[in-house]
Amino acid sequence: MHVTTMDKKGPRMTWVRFSMSTKSLLLSLLLWMGIPLFLLAQETTYSQSSFRFGVAAGANFNFYRGSTQMLNPTFTAPVAFNYADGADFFIAPLIEYVHPTSNLGVSLQVGYDGRQSAFNQEITPCNCPADLTTKLRYITVEPTLRVAPFGSGFYLFGGPRMAFNIEKSFTYSLGINPDLPDQLPTPDVKGDLSNVTPTLVSMQIGAGFDIPLSTAAYPMQAIFSPFVSFQPYFGQKPRSVETWNITTLRVGAALKFGHGRKNSTSTTITEPLPLTENVAVVDPQVQFYVTSPKNIPVERRVRETFPLRNYVFFDLGSTEIPDRYALITRDQVKDFKEDQLEVFTPKKLLGRSARGMTVYYNVLNILGDRMGKNPGTAINLVGSSEKGPEDGRVMAESVQRYLVNVFGINNSRINVEGRTKPNIPSEQPGGTLELDLLRAGDRRVSIESSSPALLMEFQTGPEVFLKPVEYTAVQEAPYDSYVNFYVMGANEAFSSWSMDIKDDKGIVQAFGPYQRESVSLPGKSILGTRPGGRYTVTMIGKTKTGKIVKKEAAVDMVLWTPPTNEEGMRFSVIYEFNESKAISIYEKYLTDVVIPKIPQGGTVIVHGHTDIIGDETYNQKLSMERANDVKRIMENGLSRLGRNDVKFQVYGSGEDESMSPFDNNYPEERFYNRTVIIDIVPRN
Repeated sequence: MHVTTMDKKGPRMTWVRFSMSTKSLLLSLLLWMGIPLFLLAQETTYSQSSFRFGVAAGANFNFYRGSTQMLNPTFTAPVAFNYADGADFFIAPLIEYVHPTSNLGVSLQVGYDGRQSAFNQEITPCNCPADLTTKLRYITVEPTLRVAPFGSGFYLFGGPRMAFNIEKSFTYSLGINPDLPDQLPTPDVKGDLSNVTPTLVSMQIGAGFDIPLSTAAYPMQAIFSPFVSFQPYFGQKPRSVETWNITTLRVGAALKFGHGRKNSTSTTITEPLPLTENVAVVDPQVQFYVTSPKNIPVERRVRETFPLRNYVFFDLGSTEIPDRYALITRDQVKDFKEDQLEVFTPKKLLGRSARGMTVYYNVLNILGDRMGKNPGTAINLVGSSEKGPEDGRVMAESVQRYLVNVFGINNSRINVEGRTKPNIPSEQPGGTLELDLLRAGDRRVSIESSSPALLMEFQTGPEVFLKPVEYTAVQEAPYDSYVNFYVMGANEAFSSWSMDIKDDKGIVQAFGPYQRESVSLPGKSILGTRPGGRYTVTMIGKTKTGKIVKKEAAVDMVLWTPPTNEEGMRFSVIYEFNESKAISIYEKYLTDVVIPKIPQGGTVIVHGHTDIIGDETYNQKLSMERANDVKRIMENGLSRLGRNDVKFQVYGSGEDESMSPFDNNYPEERFYNRTVIIDIVPRN
């Protein structure tokens, strides 16, 4: 039963506060700083206790992600809440056992676990500020395994968590429209959340440091142990509906007590540890090697299934559809065909992957054509603008007007609405870098529908892609034609490195400099017009101290022209900004659509990419995580079919613009660069 109460108060902001006294903070610092640099001679009579009992306490820093709107059957907020950051406290008695010689141990703590937080303020359609505070509290059971890798007080720990819900209340506050200051305040809505999962099973990892507070001369021993743990969102979805999940960073300390055993010896003298020691400086070592395909294909015919992003991006300061989109007249509609888009090339199409962007820039024409052929379909256009919902609605009406005036779609089939932020925004709370690029990606009209005739296979929901477009193209430098150069350890050893590639006639080509551990180059760019040859590759690394390090490797390359009747296949998985996990509906698409098309003995080339937003090193790692995510899904699908005949090649190119499938000038190009491309190549 869900009880909702009305509390007649004015609008307010709910803050979750966590305080720590200055005195406690100074004590913690002194304890940390008081670790001795050397041990004085002392009398040792008792061993360290193996069994310890005590209490742990600390702060839970909770990060809400996903969204929630339907709070219980009697109340649904007019706007979805997406993000929250807050703090609550944690306290639990504990018992611990540490093996006296192996550095391994186990512990168990059972206690109170607070996950309270306040969502970021949202603006409702009435232009009123809305606030939501939730109070989630649990009894938590946390068994952990701990290991002290260096045989010191420092230890790592990890294990499962079981949490039993004991409180699930919320407070919703609706403020006054600033344009209507005389408006009466709306009472707060208070109640319990519905569909709360009673028991959560998740995990945690962390680290701590045991600091003895008593000497070994006494049998009763006390240990102060500050710690930090990370509890990811896996298994921490508090409700069985919607997408709200919680990630928690816990910072705290434990006070533990034990009883030592008397040693047979009574006195130990330990010499002072030296503060400094002369260590010879050794240049860091790197491994250099080159891999080249047995045959380097000159080009390949590929049938590509191109994903159709359901966004139309608008220029800052304008509510008109940008002229880079392919816009046609009513007289041209009868000649429009989805499989002949080259006739309707957009005006400003430049850069790589022109065929793919031609498809995307015809998104409104494809949508209008499909809606005309499927009169039972309907769409919802959601305009998002940094200027507010009204400006977003005007943007959505521009798209509606085009579909109505050009394709003759009835107004009743197209709903429009406006909001400040899209459902999945690129700009994240607390972000400070490249905000102009992120905000440009959030100024858009999203095309939403529940009509299967318009949507990608197996997908439903507001952020679903439109049904993809298939076309045949010629790849001039297929991914399996690339020669890969690896300098393992380069990130630590070198400030930069480059290559000299010399053929058997002594002609040298220079490449670089680079600042990453691997580089891929099209074999054709090295061979030129030569059909093949043996090459000597010299890697020239510059250390951070200015020293030059050289290493050599030899590689054979042979150009190869595939048969004209051989046709590869290409699919793409598009990721949201900063995400490395494919959404669950993509897993079904890869399993049921892509995997059955892999021929016996074929090769699957998986290459991940990112846009140029963010740190280059992080983007390199992110692209590899995305590629491995897709590979994992496909390997699992093949395994369920009993197939082990498929070879995988996995690459992560990060934001490398020489490898990225699209340019990065417009938000739509950056969105399409957040991708994993899957090339399926038949056996030679």
